[in-house]
Amino acid sequence: MHNADAAIRIDRGAWSWAFFEWGRNPFVLLCTIYVLGPFIATVVIGDPIRGQEIISGWHKMAGIIVALTAPFLGAAADRMGRRKPLLLAILAIMAPAILLQYFARPDGEGLPLWLLGAVLVTSNVCFAWSEVLHNSMLPNATKPALVSRLSGLGLALGNAASVLLLIFVLFAFALPGQVDWPFLPQAPLFGLNAAEHEPSRIVAPIAAIWLVAFAVPLFLYTPDLVTTGQSLGAAIAGSVGNVMRTLRKLRDYQNIALFLLARMFYADGKIAILIFGGVYAAGVLGWDLIELLAFGVILSVCAVFGGFAGGWLDERFGPKRAVLVEIGVTLVCLITMVSMSAEHIFFFVAVDPNATAWNGPIFRTAPELGYLAAAMLIAVSITAAFASSRTMMARLAPRGMEGELFGLYALSNAATAWLAPLLVEYFTRTYQSQQAGFAAIALLLLAGLALLFKVTPPETISATA
Repeated sequence: MHNADAAIRIDRGAWSWAFFEWGRNPFVLLCTIYVLGPFIATVVIGDPIRGQEIISGWHKMAGIIVALTAPFLGAAADRMGRRKPLLLAILAIMAPAILLQYFARPDGEGLPLWLLGAVLVTSNVCFAWSEVLHNSMLPNATKPALVSRLSGLGLALGNAASVLLLIFVLFAFALPGQVDWPFLPQAPLFGLNAAEHEPSRIVAPIAAIWLVAFAVPLFLYTPDLVTTGQSLGAAIAGSVGNVMRTLRKLRDYQNIALFLLARMFYADGKIAILIFGGVYAAGVLGWDLIELLAFGVILSVCAVFGGFAGGWLDERFGPKRAVLVEIGVTLVCLITMVSMSAEHIFFFVAVDPNATAWNGPIFRTAPELGYLAAAMLIAVSITAAFASSRTMMARLAPRGMEGELFGLYALSNAATAWLAPLLVEYFTRTYQSQQAGFAAIALLLLAGLALLFKVTPPETISATA
């Protein structure tokens, strides 16, 4: 019995691999989705529609860079063996780039808009590069039977950390001075000035420090591959041939190619929902910092369950069926979210924008509650799909090709990174409606869903393997 328990136990190295996401993932939720992204669009740029367009351009640029580099990075890592030195170098660039976003201020008082865009692009590119290396360590971080569980655990921990930090920002910086609750400070902690938008901007240094602190265990305890002795320059030069051979090999691995193509569309759609969900709520429903933080806390709690749900669905039904269910739920929830505006629910049901559904401090109207409910379920389904997709890639990848294929996995995530922003921009501009732009993301989910039906699922691995 003891030996059986030991065989399925997640050890210290695996926990350290998962805790890397505890340290890294809050950057996305704090800086991209719920706080800094909407702040930049609505306050720094000053116009939600133009802000959405500019932010889309930055994400498009980051996506192009990742698409052109991620496969070569993964192949170079395969040639070098060890992932940790490259990962450390990437984090040394990423953390300062995140920190500099604190200086995003309106009226040209902070970083120039071009420089703010540059650090945002840099941090997002480094995030994607870190994903390639971190994901490629997954098959070696634990036993094959525990890959699904560990993948879900990492995402669950990343969202749990985000909940913790969002609650901290809400009660330490956003609510003080805004509501008269006896357990709150009278003013934002550390003397932050609300007039200077510091309660919004402070998330950048918090995310940077958190990243550095919780990346340490991975470097200390998670198993790395044995070095081949090849230099970085030689590995990068050789990686070009490796990637071209891998692309040619995809003709012999048509199932993997089809999965990567399907994921290219549905993952782009899911990421677009995350990027534009906060901007949409701020522009259409008029949410401010307090509401966006509360929104982030609630959705991050739901996303924690999504990480575990992904692992459970994988083990019970297999990763392919799990992803199909998760995309379907995401599609239904997206349509529901788009159907909510200040004056309508479900597109056609008119409501009085001043009528309240309850007497709470926030989310008081029926459209706000409808949007929130759909977003809670979509948080579960998106996180579960990320976990299930990563598990499916790990199961489909032949031994020795993990780095290359996870590089292509990142490429499938970035090759169409321009497409979602283009769809959102085109439909928003054509119809002068944020709803139309947000709804266009459904086209990507439908394309990914249709392609995924044709993918042959990987073999199921028993719990004692």
